Amino acid sequence: MTTHALLQAFKASKPAFGAWITLPGILNARAVAQASPYLSWVMIDCEHGLTSLQPGAAESIQAITGLGPNAPSPLVRIPATGFSNSTSWQIKYALDAGARGVLVPMVSNAEKAREIVADSRFPPGGRRGFGSPFTHGVWGIDATEYIKSANEHVVVMIQIETPEAVKNVEAIAAVDGIDCLFIGPYDLSLSLGYPAPSPDPHPDVESVIQHVLRATHKEGKKCAIYCSSGKQALQRAEEGFDIINVASDIGAMSESVAANAIVALGGETGAPASRY
Repeated sequence: MTTHALLQAFKASKPAFGAWITLPGILNARAVAQASPYLSWVMIDCEHGLTSLQPGAAESIQAITGLGPNAPSPLVRIPATGFSNSTSWQIKYALDAGARGVLVPMVSNAEKAREIVADSRFPPGGRRGFGSPFTHGVWGIDATEYIKSANEHVVVMIQIETPEAVKNVEAIAAVDGIDCLFIGPYDLSLSLGYPAPSPDPHPDVESVIQHVLRATHKEGKKCAIYCSSGKQALQRAEEGFDIINVASDIGAMSESVAANAIVALGGETGAPASRY
């Protein structure tokens, strides 16, 4: 099996830091993936980002994996939510494109989680179909080896961001085949009736976040969370989160431009927090 930096971080029992890709294009994806040797993964966001699921995600994945054995694992967040019955084909597109993992937003119950697992695994572990002539090549192996190893190596992640998901978190975490519960602090805050984090969640939402973390670890699964800065990511790592975002492409770009503009004007270093 080809290099899979996220799984390597799992085996080393250390936090897996990553970055969020919201802008489309292979050059942008490649630039983010090359930005730091400390990134274990990059998330190609096809839900709120501007990359199309097909062919955009496939092209970005190719650009990232083409960096060689030290490349971070390319993951894809599909656009459909857990409120929809249309997640199956989107999971198929993301995995056929060669994604090392898939993130499904707005998953609120164990039934939906089991459906996602089934769509992400080849028989007998699921119902995923095989037929793409490209997937195994993106992984750097032949088709036979990919079919044999994909169920073990594809990371299945679902997002906890609704009151129903919080209520059902123990049952969701217990679903066999779900590898990681990912906390979306912005939609989670809004759905619980609180303002979006700025930059940290409301204390009541923070209590919910810690509850999800404990419930996920109780079932032996990985728990992930979106952070908007390295400082925030460090705090989450110290709390025991396993997969942690450190920045987004548009956020990093905006903050750098703002900071350098202030310096150019003779001001102090540093800049106001980005809106992204």
